Amino acid sequence: MTAPRRTRPTVVIVGAGASGTLVALHLARTAGGRSTGVDVVLVDPADRWGRGPSFGTLDDQHLLNVPAAGMSALPQDPAHFVAWRTREDAEHGSDPGTFARRRQYARYLDETLTEAYQGPPGEFASLRHLRTRAVALRRTPSGAVVATADGRDLAADAVVVATGLPAAGHAWAPEALTGSAFFVPDPWAPGAVDVVRRDRSGPGDVLLVGTGLTAVDVTLSLTDAGSRDDRVVRAISRHGRLPRRHASELKLAAIPDVSDWGDDLASILDAAARHLASVRRDSGDWRPGADGLRFQVSTLWGRLSEADKRAFVADHAGAWNVLRHRMAPSSAALIGGLRQAGRLVLGTGSVLGAEPLPGGGLRVRVSTGSTSEGTGSTSEGGGEASYDVGWVVNCTGPRADIRTVGDPFLDDLLRPRGGAALAEVATAGMGLRTQGGRLVDSEGRADAPVWTLGALRRGELWESTAVPEIRSQALAVATSVLDAVAPQPRRLADGRLVSGHHPAARPRDPLGLPLSTTAEAAAAYNAGLERLMRLQDDVEVPLREAVAHDPDFALGHATLALLGHEAGADADVQASLEAARRAVRKRGDERERSLVDVVGQRVRDVRHKGARALMNHLATHPRDILAVSAAVPTIAFSGVTDVQQEAWDLVEGLAPAYGDHWWYISLLAFTRQDQGRFEEAGLLAESALSCEPSSGHAVHALTHVMYETGQHEGGRVWLDHWVAESGRSASHRAHFSWHAALHELALGDTEAVRQRYYSQLAPPTVTGVRALIDSGSLLWRWRMTMSEAAPPVQPVLDAVDVALLERPETPFVALHAALALASAEEHQRLAALAQHCRNSPEAAVRTAVATVCDALLAAGERRWTDAIALLDDVLPVLVQVGGSAAQREVVEETLLFCLVSAGQAERACALLDARLDRRAYPLDQRRRANLTVTVG
Repeated sequence: MTAPRRTRPTVVIVGAGASGTLVALHLARTAGGRSTGVDVVLVDPADRWGRGPSFGTLDDQHLLNVPAAGMSALPQDPAHFVAWRTREDAEHGSDPGTFARRRQYARYLDETLTEAYQGPPGEFASLRHLRTRAVALRRTPSGAVVATADGRDLAADAVVVATGLPAAGHAWAPEALTGSAFFVPDPWAPGAVDVVRRDRSGPGDVLLVGTGLTAVDVTLSLTDAGSRDDRVVRAISRHGRLPRRHASELKLAAIPDVSDWGDDLASILDAAARHLASVRRDSGDWRPGADGLRFQVSTLWGRLSEADKRAFVADHAGAWNVLRHRMAPSSAALIGGLRQAGRLVLGTGSVLGAEPLPGGGLRVRVSTGSTSEGTGSTSEGGGEASYDVGWVVNCTGPRADIRTVGDPFLDDLLRPRGGAALAEVATAGMGLRTQGGRLVDSEGRADAPVWTLGALRRGELWESTAVPEIRSQALAVATSVLDAVAPQPRRLADGRLVSGHHPAARPRDPLGLPLSTTAEAAAAYNAGLERLMRLQDDVEVPLREAVAHDPDFALGHATLALLGHEAGADADVQASLEAARRAVRKRGDERERSLVDVVGQRVRDVRHKGARALMNHLATHPRDILAVSAAVPTIAFSGVTDVQQEAWDLVEGLAPAYGDHWWYISLLAFTRQDQGRFEEAGLLAESALSCEPSSGHAVHALTHVMYETGQHEGGRVWLDHWVAESGRSASHRAHFSWHAALHELALGDTEAVRQRYYSQLAPPTVTGVRALIDSGSLLWRWRMTMSEAAPPVQPVLDAVDVALLERPETPFVALHAALALASAEEHQRLAALAQHCRNSPEAAVRTAVATVCDALLAAGERRWTDAIALLDDVLPVLVQVGGSAAQREVVEETLLFCLVSAGQAERACALLDARLDRRAYPLDQRRRANLTVTVG
């Protein structure tokens, strides 16, 4: 009988644990977003998807070893798991630092996958779970066929191998042990540890071989309330090291710049040690250094030779795993208590032999070293020892080499057929070789419709077994699979089919939009755009290279004109704009013509910056990086609106066009902190930085989060580390220095602020508008908050164009001009600025900024009551001038200064109390205490 013809592609996923579940989830979501149909088949004998060895445990003492904040199934929504837990338990589930139960996470994966196929994406995707094993795969002209243990042949357009970590290996165990009924080869086999825990016959003690996270979980299971009170668990390994514990509070990862770490193992290990020592010295904790290193491991791994990779696995992997795979704090506390009580004894050694004991149990002979410190036991010295135990449990973890697993499906992939195998092992058999997740065969080709992820990519990535890595791989695999089996029509970003020529013939920008230029010019242009996306300096350098390669490259010229006009780039704005107009008439598609027109309007229409034209362009071309950069208010650009809600709506509306792209996530993180959604903003920014450690937008968002949540010491240290490492090429470094100085002001550390100002913010290091906004505002805030004299402001005024001070065009610049003039006690010029503002066609300048000018004039004349009244009027509407809450806070500082100067201590106390309710602020706490003394 002929099988019915499939009307839409079928994807077979071998394995329904976390990896398989996440791929199925992202296939549904991606297909739904594309309105593309797909049928998904999960092949796994498990009763339910989302379990597997990692999350199939039923013991509530078994916790995740990553905080809830890092366990979202969705890279583009890092708060998803925390939000799910909050719905489950509003009182305890909302803490992102919680280490949730593993069985709870399994339920989260289960429900999230089920919802994806029952919700709107389910209109385009179907899901079946076949409870059987895959045993073989063969290619066909139209795709592949997966053979199952129950005799079925599953036709597939694509196959995803998601078998997870290999089963536990026990090649170390002597035959007398492996043949014993009192040996547990796999503690994650259903019921295996339960039998040991309930056993009350024979010797009660248990020997664990291995001291990693598996040993921690088994120990907790064997010593809980339902087990024997007199049982002693002895755990041994080659090094006798337990995993380290996580910090009690979440800390930001300190991601190093590894560009100069070399490409040999010795150099990389030495640089990594220096990085960890530096982070520990600066922050008091090595953990942020290890967490930051994790994001660079795949890059470093890719540089090593095969010999160095094997040497690392043999000699250094254990030490790294102790730092990397850490215990939850609560688990560490329980383990510490067991060791103090003598119920857990930790030592070095390996099993030499075993023999059965009369009545059950085993006498196990081991080589010994000194027992580890704090075990409650005396030193045993080197040599041999024998232990009478009821059970021996293998806790050494999964097999390292997939060729020794005995999995028929993996064996079939590696079996030569016609001279070539469908798959080739990576380093030391630790998984399979791929090209971006697609299997590479034994002849180096990646044309089979077979993908893999997770543990089977350890050999080429090393770090590839934790959910934070797997979820990103799952989304990438889902996207790649759908691109292969259900390709979308080749279209430009405006959704219209290209006429005249095939778009694939043209190079593309970083978001996939076609470029009307040569490959060489496009490569240089893309390098410039990527620097712009990261907020790095010297963006114009590769752009000039691009137009040198192709003088008729319209977008290259237009981008130079825009950056010269708005971002202070070294460019001849008018000449570049004219070159862009000439070039786009010769060669350019509709998007390029539109963007050149937008840039022209921005340059010509100084105040309104062609806002309408830019928004119309974005409505048609939302993935245009340059247009979005110009439209969204950031450090580099003023945006198209000073209205906060409009800016938020603009960023929110871009979500469908970008998904989980790190650049968009960075912009969204800044929007979230602006909305006061600090926890979500922090998670989004960390997610972006995990993909691109140099993302200045993500760092900018995090600096605001840390300031607004009172993390001043940690924020200062972390920001300085980023600027010195991944941010070494960051543009607008003065603004990041300003953020660090705010932390130091909040801490009341005048000397630190003074040193930072003179080394990083004083002219001529900083000039122009940045000197006005960052340096000038810092000096005014200093005068308002500190008793020590601030540095003189006149050098800042000298470093600023007179037009910025006397005829500012935007509310935000006008506000900072007023602060700088007030700081210099230039009252006559301040009065002239106030009049200029009152004559402005811009409502926010005419009302809010003019009122601030009047208040500063009143304060300068010590008319405190008048100044207070004016500031009271303006503070509720100050958001109209733009900028961030941290930047606008300088006006509130001015009000507080005026209240204290006017003797209105009770109102000053109320204002400080409200601020302290929002965040910890040591300087405010001291000021509040001093005011209490005054009031008393």
